[in-house]
Amino acid sequence: MQTPIRPINNDNGNAFLPLLGFAVAVTLILLTQVLFIVPAGNVAVVTTLGKVTGEPRSAGPNFKIPLIQNIAMFDIKTQVRPEEFSSLTKDLQVIEATATIKYAIRSNQAGRIFRSIATANQQVYGRIVQPSLLKALKSVFSQYELVTIASEWNSISEIVQEKVSEELSKFGYVDVQGLDLTGLRIAEEYRAAIEQKQIADQRLLKARTEVRIAEQEAKRYNTLNQSLNDQVLYKLFLDKWDGTTTVVPGLPGSGQAPPVIVQGKRRPGGPVGRSGEPV
Repeated sequence: MQTPIRPINNDNGNAFLPLLGFAVAVTLILLTQVLFIVPAGNVAVVTTLGKVTGEPRSAGPNFKIPLIQNIAMFDIKTQVRPEEFSSLTKDLQVIEATATIKYAIRSNQAGRIFRSIATANQQVYGRIVQPSLLKALKSVFSQYELVTIASEWNSISEIVQEKVSEELSKFGYVDVQGLDLTGLRIAEEYRAAIEQKQIADQRLLKARTEVRIAEQEAKRYNTLNQSLNDQVLYKLFLDKWDGTTTVVPGLPGSGQAPPVIVQGKRRPGGPVGRSGEPV
């Protein structure tokens, strides 16, 4: 008599699968709470129960304590921000322009930034950079008249950059890497005055150049004139004398009159008259 074959009972295995799936899900959740990735060009500030802990974390995989520690990302790449502004000049004229500033957060200052002034990367410009930029712009432009600002725009841009760097260096949060001023806008009635000022400056520069050249030429001729004394002139004459020109000489260095050159030929042995002609 054959023993009947009983089917294999997989109920125990099927019951284990939900437990395995649950364990995997919990593990993944814990990993996402423990492991975090800092993107390139960023640093992460880690806080423990709201307090900054340690140095900012650099790019790459990092770990934190779940539920207790949180992170705040700060972008340390160069940021470019245009800022439209208006300001009064020294002669109380209103100008409008755009200042484009390039800056970068100092990576080792991210924790201090989080503690003292900005808890998010988006707050850095408005709370740190923008106030110093506007202060520097108004400070610099108030020192110059409108005509000077228009004619020396590039130089003033450099002055503003130095002023902004000076203001921001007091706090040490960011580094200024460049600043450009563009799009100067002024009232139409002042454009003609500015153009006339630029033309006058060009003419003045040309006149000064011509005067300087004339002074150099006069100095050169004066030096040459002082060097050409009687002895030098006599030596130059002897070097060029053809041996036939009649000469009534004066002795070099004797205090007598300089040599008198008389054109014409003298008869052999003949005297020279008062007029210098052979007699």
